[in-house]
Amino acid sequence: MRTARIVMPKTAKKGEIIEIKTLVTHPMETGYRRDDMGKAIPRDIITLLTVQYAGEEVFRMDMFPGVAANPFAAFTTIATETGELVFTWTDEKGEAHVEKATLTVT
Repeated sequence: MRTARIVMPKTAKKGEIIEIKTLVTHPMETGYRRDDMGKAIPRDIITLLTVQYAGEEVFRMDMFPGVAANPFAAFTTIATETGELVFTWTDEKGEAHVEKATLTVT
């Protein structure tokens, strides 16, 4: 995985519903395509995105070969306390890419 982009508010009022958007740069190769020489391009997909907020999982997305390159996800959660959101993308080899963002609740 290369880079991830996270769009979310930096602050929110307690009880406010916030929208979180994330996009990760990844080819999501299915293993069915061939290169210019006719050789199969090896399968390389992200299988799971999880998001924890203040230590509790608030979002989970299972991904399969049919998911487009550079997967995008958007979800909402309720601002309950100031805390860290931890985004973890895991590929089929078990390797993970982690990004963190802090939400301050007033």
